[in-house]
Amino acid sequence: MAVTEEILRRPPAREPAARTYPQALPVVPVRARGLTVEGADGRRYLDCLSGAGTLALGHNHPVVLDAIRKVLDSGAPLNVPDLTTPVEETFVTELLRTLPPGLRDRARVRFCGPAATDAVTAARALVRAATGRTAILGFTGSGHSVSADAVKASDSTQFTGLTAPSGSPLPYPQDFPCPFGVARPYGAELAARWDQATLDDGGTDAQSSVPITVTEPGQPPSPEPSADAGIPTPPAGVILEPVQDEGGVIPAPDAWVRRMRQITAARSIPLIVDESQTGVGRTGAFWAVEHSGVTPDVMILSRAIGGSLPLAVVVHRDDLLGAGEPTSPTGPYRGNQLAMAAGAATLAHVRRHRLAERSATLGSRLLRQLRSLADDFTCVGEVRGRGLMIGVELVDPEAHSDQIPDGAGHGYTTRPPHPPAPRLATAVQRECLRRGLIVGVGGGHPSVVRLLPPLTITDEQADAVLDRLADALTAVARHHHSGHLTDPAQ
Repeated sequence: MAVTEEILRRPPAREPAARTYPQALPVVPVRARGLTVEGADGRRYLDCLSGAGTLALGHNHPVVLDAIRKVLDSGAPLNVPDLTTPVEETFVTELLRTLPPGLRDRARVRFCGPAATDAVTAARALVRAATGRTAILGFTGSGHSVSADAVKASDSTQFTGLTAPSGSPLPYPQDFPCPFGVARPYGAELAARWDQATLDDGGTDAQSSVPITVTEPGQPPSPEPSADAGIPTPPAGVILEPVQDEGGVIPAPDAWVRRMRQITAARSIPLIVDESQTGVGRTGAFWAVEHSGVTPDVMILSRAIGGSLPLAVVVHRDDLLGAGEPTSPTGPYRGNQLAMAAGAATLAHVRRHRLAERSATLGSRLLRQLRSLADDFTCVGEVRGRGLMIGVELVDPEAHSDQIPDGAGHGYTTRPPHPPAPRLATAVQRECLRRGLIVGVGGGHPSVVRLLPPLTITDEQADAVLDRLADALTAVARHHHSGHLTDPAQ
């Protein structure tokens, strides 16, 4: 314990406060295997952060370690940007095997810097060169990047009202709360209509003037812009996440993803899908976009594809190449041989052992059990997710949200009755840690407890995670009263 406290005291004097994980998770890991992490104080933890989603197979999986050792023992160079090597060839071959069928036979793989931000930047440069246009449109709540170039495509603010300012991100469909204040499936439909109207008005240069209305169930939809409507200044691309993780674990409805594909294809706008956090079996399909049956023009891949080591690539249709293809380097570490070896081993293991299907099955069980558990806690507003990408939204049960007019019978609904409770989410995270469970907190407020266990988690470990989370919720609920949270440690 003394060693742990000494190590934890040093970083604040040496590193900036932007190191947020140590503030919430004062753990000094010294050993790890699978789901289990051992701290310097000898305590063991179940890790449901999985290296922020980078550890599809958990910590130090044997196939990953073996792949890394083989490269080290071979004497091969560890970083060779753009030069073809046996390790790179193996990685690309394995990656192509896993891609959605509509993209697999026409795919080109572009290596870039090791972070998802590098891949986002490379994808933007690619579609800008291919289209001759510049604007990239993203969605509210996106977590694509933090670079200055990403401002329009990565905005964590909440969408409010029906007259977003020029250049604002597009509304991302969600139910808790729906940005339009309506019940499913109307919210996703309205989001798609708003997105289409924005693109038809030039994407970034004008506001939509197209009326958007909700119809009764079974009635024909209200008029919407035709597919050949004028596009004064279409964007170079539209980028979306099939599940927003940093935004609060919000799965996009499959029908909405298909609509976005139709809308962008009709206007010759490349659709970029960011699978940095959703890929490699995480959501119950190898790539989350497969749930909707959509074939994107560009895919951004990172995190788990490196088998725990830094690696990012852009996969795109071959016809996006041309005279305007960007040829400038995209970072000196785009030839990381250890990451490619670990990534190839991870991709192959997930594919051969059908871990995406395992993620779908176990994830459905966890969601079902968590939703049943939520019935016992008024502070749990919603449980949502897909596969082993799960979020528990915490709300303040003793406070009330502003209400919008009730349109019962027209698909309208009130907003969730209770506002998000970031302090409660932080308290649940703290109580989980005391019980040996590592979880994340995210969302725009942030009020969502996030679970990202490795795909190798066993049924017994899943039960232990649920038990510890339930104990943590019980402790927090017991000490929350009159709208104020009391630290259970006090």
